[in-house]
Amino acid sequence: MDLDAVRTFLAVVEAGRFQDAATDLSITQQAVSKRIAALEKTVGVRLFRRTARGAVLTGEGEAFLPHARELLTAERRALASVRGGPLRVDVIGRRLCPATLLRGFHEAHPEIALEVATLFDTAADALREGSIDASFRAVVSLPDGLDAQWVLDEPIQLLCGPAHPLAEAPSVTPAELAGHRIRLPGVVPGTEWGAYYAEFAAAFDLWIDAGGPNFGIEVVLDTIAESGTVATLVGAGSRVLWPPEHGLRRVPIEAPEPVYPHSLVWRRGNAHPGLTALRRHLTKTERPTGAWRPGWAG
Repeated sequence: MDLDAVRTFLAVVEAGRFQDAATDLSITQQAVSKRIAALEKTVGVRLFRRTARGAVLTGEGEAFLPHARELLTAERRALASVRGGPLRVDVIGRRLCPATLLRGFHEAHPEIALEVATLFDTAADALREGSIDASFRAVVSLPDGLDAQWVLDEPIQLLCGPAHPLAEAPSVTPAELAGHRIRLPGVVPGTEWGAYYAEFAAAFDLWIDAGGPNFGIEVVLDTIAESGTVATLVGAGSRVLWPPEHGLRRVPIEAPEPVYPHSLVWRRGNAHPGLTALRRHLTKTERPTGAWRPGWAG
């Protein structure tokens, strides 16, 4: 199986559109289409349906997704077993705040060879096995054999459509969000972001709707653009893109400001020189006072 095609499949899943995946991979949209077509021929099923909202996984695509992630994890393990090589860092998603932090490190240290991974929920195993050197995570509990340092508290914002009653507010408080439906289909139990939003909802009596299938951020954006009652939450540093006609609003949340606690996690004893440079680069941020963060964030 062509692992470049598998890597492209995962990029489309993350980006939601073939064109956005092409941008993330620095290849053409035609190349993305060819790789997906070749992969579909190999597995014998259609993996995506193309819609006006973007690329949506078929049922077969949903079934293939965890195996695709396992294939790339196996690739990283195999390479790690026979070479030293570049600093390998997981950012969860290429449009999230940690990816921007890592890009800043690369710009400051272009001499350090770097590989970027998006492992979603398998980073702890990859760190222990040595297939990656570090991962940006919110540390609910630190697994044995790993170390961590706090990196950044990212403010969480309300994202809503123009018809939402809070759309024109200069800012809102967490208490003012109570009673409003907040759509977050990617928030699932067992993940650190699931733990974060569960505690946030409990602290302020919020209605977080995480039920039903997760068709990706594009569908969530379409939903809130058309709705006067549904909103979502995004990190201030997340690169969330939408068509201009959606007219979406980012509304700051204050008094208190909820923040998502990003940390860098690595395997204890990892002596990669690039890791030392990355840790030093990430010590420049001061932790804000008066913000809301979950109890496990310290």
